[in-house]
Amino acid sequence: MRAEEGFAAAAAGTAILIVGVAELDRTWRPAGSPVMDVVFLLLVAGAVVAARWEPAAALGTAWVAGLVQLVGGTPVLLAEAALVVVLFAAARWGRVATVLAAAATVGAAPVLGVAWVRSLGVRAGGRGGHVLYDLLTGYSRQITIWGLLLFGVTFLAVPFLTGLMMRFLSRARTAQAARQVAEHDARQAQEIARLRDAQNRLARDVHDVVGHSLTVILAQAESAQFLDDPARLKTTMQTIATSARSSLHDVREVLEPAREPDRGRRGGLDSLIDTVRSSGQPVEAAEAGEARPLPPELDAVAYRTLQEMLTNALKHGRRDRPTRVERRWPAPDSAAATLTIEVTNSVDAAGTRDGLGGLGGGQGIAGMRRRLESVGGSLDIQQGVGPDGPTFTAAANLPVRSPAPAPAPALSSSSVSGRPA
Repeated sequence: MRAEEGFAAAAAGTAILIVGVAELDRTWRPAGSPVMDVVFLLLVAGAVVAARWEPAAALGTAWVAGLVQLVGGTPVLLAEAALVVVLFAAARWGRVATVLAAAATVGAAPVLGVAWVRSLGVRAGGRGGHVLYDLLTGYSRQITIWGLLLFGVTFLAVPFLTGLMMRFLSRARTAQAARQVAEHDARQAQEIARLRDAQNRLARDVHDVVGHSLTVILAQAESAQFLDDPARLKTTMQTIATSARSSLHDVREVLEPAREPDRGRRGGLDSLIDTVRSSGQPVEAAEAGEARPLPPELDAVAYRTLQEMLTNALKHGRRDRPTRVERRWPAPDSAAATLTIEVTNSVDAAGTRDGLGGLGGGQGIAGMRRRLESVGGSLDIQQGVGPDGPTFTAAANLPVRSPAPAPAPALSSSSVSGRPA
């Protein structure tokens, strides 16, 4: 309870007592009746004071006050008109049962009031009480009994309906505020998810670019120390410098805020294979089926996935055995339009104890899988045994766009590009 509301309620209750006592003071009463009159006024004042915080108790107190007035013969007083505050409070803040009881009161109280005053000949107290008394008893012959009932119902229904309307408006405002908060939270969650997705995508790109380049540079640097031929050593150092410049260029492109989705793949998949070969690692490449252009987003995924596969092969594979790269394109009339990129490398027997050929559950495997799944692809990891011992195979499956039919027979043989991915 706020202090202002408590003060207003106490002031209202005090005013009811003062007005009621003043009305009773001008009315002749039998001996002993003042006690019941005071009880009646206290009940009316208490009902008004408690209406804001205990609507159900206030409504019950109002009915008890009516019963005391009936038993004690308390005259009709203007002060008891303040009970409309109880009806307003019951509709505005009461529970559903309290609202229903208040609605019943609006219909029943006028009927009972008119019948009680007319049948028992209750007196009026004060001038205000005489006004109510005259209305209830039909002193003015122009007012019929139905008019009195209509007036009573209207007198009680107005505050009740006002409270009910304010109740619904308050709930509507609360629901709107809750909806706005929920929408704000949803937008904030979406923005956080977008930023996290961008952060994860950036981390994967940097991991792929830097990890691949450093692995190639490391392999070239390790092989350079065993070269006695100055010409071959010079070529190896030039390759290292070229790989470093390429890596720096790729990192800059990855960090550009508005980079195009198909940037950073100069030379396509074949350039990645050539880079690994230049590090001294033998690579056997094969391609089956008719190659076709890939959409930019699929081209980016294919490039980064093969880049990570070759990086893992250099890191964990045997350097004295070739790495096999195979690309299998779907047939033009195939129902399963899927490009499979498969990289197989030999591993040491000790490297298979950790699972995944020594790769464990690192960021590379997880990053490739998330990248492929984002475009509807998948990643398969297998271990096997080949002629050179244990092997590790990673196969990436990417959906590809079916080639469009040629507009004319004369162009049908050249409508599909043979450019490698």
